Amino acid sequence: MTITNIDPVVVTVPRRRDPERGAPAGRVAAPAPPAPPAVPVPAGPQTAPRATPQTAPQAPPPSPSMRTLRERRDALRDEIVAGTRAAVDRQHALGKRTARERLALLLDEGSFVEIDMYRRHQAHGLGMERRRPHTDGVVTGSGTIHGRRVFVYAQDFTIFGGSLGEAHAVKIQKVMDLAVSTGSPFIGINDSGGARIQEGVMSLNGYGGIFQRNVQASGVIPQISVVLGPCAGGAAYSTALADFTFMVRDAAQLYLTGPDVVEAVSGQRVTHDELGGAQVHGTRSGIATFVHDDEETCLEDVRYLVSMLPANNLELPPRGPSRDAASDLRPRLAEIVPVEPNKPYDMRQVLAEVVDDGEFMELHEGWAGNVICALARIDGEVVGVVANQPLVLAGVLDVAASQKAARFVRFCDAFSIPLVTLVDVPGFLPGTDQEYAGIIRHGAKLLYAYCEATVPRVQVILRKAYGGAYIVMDSRSIGTDLSLAWPTNEIAVMGAEGAVNVIHRRELASAADPAALRAELVAEYSRQLVHPHYAAERGLVDDVIDPAHTRSALARGLAMLRDKRRPAVQRKHGNVPL
Repeated sequence: MTITNIDPVVVTVPRRRDPERGAPAGRVAAPAPPAPPAVPVPAGPQTAPRATPQTAPQAPPPSPSMRTLRERRDALRDEIVAGTRAAVDRQHALGKRTARERLALLLDEGSFVEIDMYRRHQAHGLGMERRRPHTDGVVTGSGTIHGRRVFVYAQDFTIFGGSLGEAHAVKIQKVMDLAVSTGSPFIGINDSGGARIQEGVMSLNGYGGIFQRNVQASGVIPQISVVLGPCAGGAAYSTALADFTFMVRDAAQLYLTGPDVVEAVSGQRVTHDELGGAQVHGTRSGIATFVHDDEETCLEDVRYLVSMLPANNLELPPRGPSRDAASDLRPRLAEIVPVEPNKPYDMRQVLAEVVDDGEFMELHEGWAGNVICALARIDGEVVGVVANQPLVLAGVLDVAASQKAARFVRFCDAFSIPLVTLVDVPGFLPGTDQEYAGIIRHGAKLLYAYCEATVPRVQVILRKAYGGAYIVMDSRSIGTDLSLAWPTNEIAVMGAEGAVNVIHRRELASAADPAALRAELVAEYSRQLVHPHYAAERGLVDDVIDPAHTRSALARGLAMLRDKRRPAVQRKHGNVPL
């Protein structure tokens, strides 16, 4: 009997190794089914099978060693730092340093830490994709000045003419954010042709981000703008928003529209320097706080300025060593200032006798010279000094002087710098030019700034203090903490002669001898209303001091007011008469 179609049956037994075959033994299987019959192949030409070529697999390239990677990194950094030789030579031929050379002058040796060295623009079109240099035309980072942290940027004119594109702007914005978050001063070195036209609206967007940060940082950290080359178009606004602006003669140019545009629109031909040079902004527009002849002295003065300023609005200015000013008598002060109220003298000589070592840093020296604004130290403490200058327009207040002093007062108040006001003012400058230019509004700026200030405030009246100008120059009525006066002080609505001419107009017109009568009436008016103790008797002056004691009185007064606290009024903000 034949049995077919039997499924294979597997019987499993405990596994063991077959000593002869080395395979597991114990598994018994039914025989496999027979192989299918062969299919006949038609006769034809016989072709030998083609041999398949065997290609040896390619080994991956070896990974570079750590040594190689480090060498490549160092070589790239050296290339970035060195820049393009021809472009650097052109910069030097213009009498200008490179961005890195300027930072080396500004910062303490070896302190600079660069950020975003490898940054490159991502723009396409107009050939931009074929040129993508590292840094994108601006060197950014942080360093120290006299051991104190600052954040900086320096535009590199050798790359795209220092023009600002998206990546360029983002680098600046990054260090601005770091400056605010760490509470450190921010310094920008400008040398740029303006917005990068090839990047279109993204360049403008970059400027907007910088301006917004300028405003948010205002009153929080000191902001310093240094113009060492062209600074055109939108870049000019960032400079105007800074607390201090430095410019170098014959190199710095600051304007919104260049000479070509001015000529096309108005037909007026003007050079770069005539339109926006350092001299123009140092003497006419008032934008340049400091003007220098070369980059070395300019950057050295930036370092000196930083040494006088607090790092931020939560810190006090750095103190110097005490100079025993409280017992320091200066008899020469009585010789500098004439007793006659109409005789001029140089207020800078008075200031040199009052401050430590006779050193002070005057702001806007060439603009609105009828008022002096300066940073100095008295007994080691940084102070801001506002003083009338009798050598210029007799020390009157006008539009420019009011603007200059108001902004300085607001800066000092924002950064906890006490204010010292030296008064010798005949009033506001009269005339239609001043009235049409808005002297009322501009004078109100100074009034507003003093009224709003919460720092220690000391007023010293040297000679005359007439009319509204007396009030505005930090009088007792608007909140000065301590008012001192010399025996030569004259505080009144106006001078004695002017007052007599108004009060006794009819008597003088009908007098047989008007000159004699006027002299008699002037003397009487002075005895009654302008004598040295008139204001002190009414509590508007705290003390009438010997001029020789001015320095010591200021030192004592500032020490007395050092812990002054005045809570701020709860409001969003005031409405300054801009």
